[in-house]
Amino acid sequence: MKSAERKALISLAVVVVLGVLLAVAGSQGGATLAGVPLFALGVAGAFVVQWLAFIPAFKAQTEKYYDFTGALTYITITVLLVLLTPGVDARGFLLAAMVVAWAARLGSFLFLRVRKAGKDDRFDEIKPSFLRFFNTWTTQGLWVAFTAAAAWIAITSANRVSLDWWALVGLIIWAVGFGTEAVADNQKRKFKADPANKGKFISTGLWSKSRHPNYFGEIVTWVGVAIIAVPTLEGWQWVALISPVFVALLLIKASGIPLLEKKADSTWGGQPDYEEYKRTTPVLIPKLG
Repeated sequence: MKSAERKALISLAVVVVLGVLLAVAGSQGGATLAGVPLFALGVAGAFVVQWLAFIPAFKAQTEKYYDFTGALTYITITVLLVLLTPGVDARGFLLAAMVVAWAARLGSFLFLRVRKAGKDDRFDEIKPSFLRFFNTWTTQGLWVAFTAAAAWIAITSANRVSLDWWALVGLIIWAVGFGTEAVADNQKRKFKADPANKGKFISTGLWSKSRHPNYFGEIVTWVGVAIIAVPTLEGWQWVALISPVFVALLLIKASGIPLLEKKADSTWGGQPDYEEYKRTTPVLIPKLG
């Protein structure tokens, strides 16, 4: 077995184990269906959707529907949990609406971007390998489950709490994050669509305040969701707070900022205007003024 495939196999095992641990911890005190915790079913469903989508994707050697499948998983599992959980309250419906709105916007944006580009070059070396490509889809299942954990646990929790100041504060924070991410994505889309900007980097609008304002918005979005979920959490359900931490670590340390910074440096590194942009613009948290 090649080194890359051996690493993929190990990663696959770790991802599945983490998914199982999350399912067990988050299910404490939650609603059940035929004796099976609904939260656990939701986590399992997140993986199953990816595995089903992987089959035609591997056969066609395409990643065009990868991001779309991720967004569809958020929406599908969230809606099913609302429908299957008895006595969902206003907090649960609010969280569900927030997750669905975020997933629908980002999913459609990413899908259209990949369709226009024709491919996502992150997958060029991975697609030919069954194990590595399968691991990528499985990891997306864990990504969905970890990210949505706070909302899903609160939706399925037996501990019902009326809307309060936690909900208000969380909603405001979520709205700021959602708006920031949406505006930043739209600004970059328009920038790239202008032929005059071909080969250039964006440094206007929110991108003049942060080199990755869309990622900042995404992190803030899930912080808002977690805050709304807090009053419902008991015992092992506090694992829900891993949601915004996971999103932040993923974007700051793993597949987000490091990859884009490396790509940008290889493209514009050494250019005076780019080096000045890097020197004066924060990586993530927008500067004021």
